[in-house]
Amino acid sequence: MIESRHDAGDSGPGVTLPGPSSFPVPSSATEIFGERLELAERFVSLLATDGVVRGLIGPREAPRLWERHLVNCGVMGSLIPSGASVIDVGSGAGLPGLVLAISRPDLVITLVEPLARRTVFLDEAVASLELDNVTVVRGRAEEVDLPGADVVTARAVAALDKLAGWCLPLASVGGRLLAMKGSSAAEEIAANQDLVSSLGGGEAVIHLCGVGLIDPPTTVVEIIKERHVVPGKARREAPSRRKPRRR
Repeated sequence: MIESRHDAGDSGPGVTLPGPSSFPVPSSATEIFGERLELAERFVSLLATDGVVRGLIGPREAPRLWERHLVNCGVMGSLIPSGASVIDVGSGAGLPGLVLAISRPDLVITLVEPLARRTVFLDEAVASLELDNVTVVRGRAEEVDLPGADVVTARAVAALDKLAGWCLPLASVGGRLLAMKGSSAAEEIAANQDLVSSLGGGEAVIHLCGVGLIDPPTTVVEIIKERHVVPGKARREAPSRRKPRRR
């Protein structure tokens, strides 16, 4: 066990953190990470120690890091084409951005995160894991100036209406938003498809990733960016929901 006597933020001072050996590697992780499994193990160790101490991961999440976090994120890689550029919005502790960088070294990944303490952790993790396919950018998604990406990812960042407004402008035309969602994904789509369309997005599609590998599988909402929308015009172009006046 690793003893930490730092001010542990959400984990509390003097918390006892489990060592990496406390987390047996599931067979699903071997399938996702392959030859880079050792690198994934090092990332789990970082999350279970520094990630908990800095309040990026709750201490109760540490025993569930493999299946609930790494494998859960890694299966989304099946939706990402080879050699794609990826912008991960609201990266936090590196989920899913760093997981994808580890499992898919062919990807070029930019992690976008507004909070300084998180970007410090991300920078240190990238250096420690020697990931040369990752760049960390501090800023809000709606404010950063980045070239359009093939894929924009997000996990537990916001409801679909806000998420589409932040993420679709970061995708190139023909690129896609891949948003990890929960059981309410279909309801979110039904409530927000008009707004998604006004932002240049096509019809939202739900994918279940990792069927037979993890239970439950990961729910991912995919939205293809079909056209460019000038910033600020989306609201004006959105279909009106006002009832017609009676004459």
